Amino acid sequence: MSNSQKQNAFYAQSGGVTAVINASACGLIETARQHSDRIGKVYAGRNGIIGALTEDLIDTSQETDADIAALKYTPSGAFGSCRYKLKSLEENRAEYERLIEVFKAHNIGYFFYNGGGDSMDTAHKVSQLSETMGYPITCVGIPKTVDNDLPITDNCPGFGSVAKYVAVSIREAGFDVASMAKTSTKVFVMEVMGRHAGWIAAAGGLAAEKEGDSPHIILFPEIAFDKEKFLAKVDATVKQYGYCAVVVSEGAAYEDGTFLADSGTVDAFGHKQLGGVAPVVAQMVKDELGYKYHWAVADYLQRAARHIASQTDVDQAYAMGKAAVEFALAGKNAFMPAIVRESSSPYKWSVGEAALSEVANVEKMMPRDYISEDGMHITEKCREYLSPLIVGESYPTYKNGLPEYVTLKNIGVEKKLENAFKV
Repeated sequence: MSNSQKQNAFYAQSGGVTAVINASACGLIETARQHSDRIGKVYAGRNGIIGALTEDLIDTSQETDADIAALKYTPSGAFGSCRYKLKSLEENRAEYERLIEVFKAHNIGYFFYNGGGDSMDTAHKVSQLSETMGYPITCVGIPKTVDNDLPITDNCPGFGSVAKYVAVSIREAGFDVASMAKTSTKVFVMEVMGRHAGWIAAAGGLAAEKEGDSPHIILFPEIAFDKEKFLAKVDATVKQYGYCAVVVSEGAAYEDGTFLADSGTVDAFGHKQLGGVAPVVAQMVKDELGYKYHWAVADYLQRAARHIASQTDVDQAYAMGKAAVEFALAGKNAFMPAIVRESSSPYKWSVGEAALSEVANVEKMMPRDYISEDGMHITEKCREYLSPLIVGESYPTYKNGLPEYVTLKNIGVEKKLENAFKV
């Protein structure tokens, strides 16, 4: 195939970044380079899909093989990400037409979108509209979300590393609190991400391998918060073990759906802004039981912690990027590579596929049988599911005592369109 016939590829990172989203980028770019006879350049969107809309493209061919390889060990989004949700085709067709206009101007025939449910919806819509506009684009989604809430795929790249960080952190904090509980802190509350799905909170439960281990209580978004029941369990735990460690999901809510931490504002996606549930829960313990407390919010630390990433997660993230290119070259349009669990013990997985139409805007919640009968811990079935996802260490190299991460040059591509587009 001649250079004039080859089409370029566009890759964008979307939404909250993870410890391993760059591993997916690495898998995609390295695989595309291996197929340079069929794919021209890989362009990346600067700050995600906004880069496509504003024709702000990055030429990844300007990066060395060594720097692209180093992405596998670097957290965050190397090309920039964004929280920008394209409206529906009916509401704002112009945004989608703009994407196709930019792709056409830069001879882009492949669109790879690395994100969650909203991103899969965008990729699906672009694939549909490009056909009707006479400029077919092969659109492939790449799964990514720390929340682990995409359907069909067994788990989501990014989740395993957050799960490992949370399990390690609550175990270590538990040891700290236990050692000081006689004369100091008796209750520790750790807040983790998870607006509607409690997968990350559940991962904290992996640290409790025997009776009395931290965490003693987990609060899930899927289980309505019962204040009296919660306080009774905290009190009983302190009396029995001398202290109580709690993991709470940011989306913990009352029976009527009101978030414990509802701040009264919304974000760019129209989701309620949550103001921090850990201090709310901790203050409740102080007011009602009088116990001294400490609380912590894992926040960005949990999703940026590449120094303690799960080897399983890194391998799967890379595999999804690699498979995305292979899907595109095989002509699979509007699909997403997915992780298929073949067995849990020993853990075996393979690469499967999911139609974007079946993934878009669908959230996968925690099954009820993964949550204990009292609603405040995980079951053995959940432990069996989660355990393999945090196995293995994939340490970055260290220099002067700190992990060495790569910063790409991110050289821009010359614009070809005269009309600007504001977002």
